[in-house]
Amino acid sequence: MGTWDIGHFDNDTAADYCGALDEAPPGEREGLLRHALTLTAEAGAEDYLDSDEAVRALAAAALVAAQCPGGEPVTTAYGPGEPLPVLAADLRPLAVAALDRTVAEESELAELWDETEDGPAWRRAVQALRDVLAPVAGPGPEVTVDAS
Repeated sequence: MGTWDIGHFDNDTAADYCGALDEAPPGEREGLLRHALTLTAEAGAEDYLDSDEAVRALAAAALVAAQCPGGEPVTTAYGPGEPLPVLAADLRPLAVAALDRTVAEESELAELWDETEDGPAWRRAVQALRDVLAPVAGPGPEVTVDAS
C-alpha cells in the first residue's frame, strides 16, 4: 500500500476506491459504500482483517461521516470527484462497526499504523470519525429537586 499521510484518503487503495465510486452509476454508489462497510464490520473478531479492506471501509466511513452533523467535507483530490447521493441513515451504525473492527486486534491496518510514530495520530483521526458517526449525548440540563 502506497501511503503518504494519515488522512483517510491518503493512500493508493483509498484513492482507487474513490475512483471506482466515481466510475459507478450514481444509483450504485451507496451500495458500494455499504459493501465496503459490511465486509469490514462483519469480519469475525478472530479473523485477520486485510489492510485493503480496512482502508476501503475507512474511506467509506469518512464519506458517510461527511454527511453527518459536524462531519468534515471531503475536499482532498484523492476522494471522489463525483457527488454522492444523500446516504441512508442506517449506514452510520454500520460505519461505526467497521471503524471499530478496523482499529481492533487482528487488523492489519491497525498493526501497520501502530508500528509507526504516526500510529497515535491515525487512531485519533479514526476516533474523530467515530465521534461524528455516533455522537455521545451530553448531560441534560441540571435538575434541582426542592425537598421541602
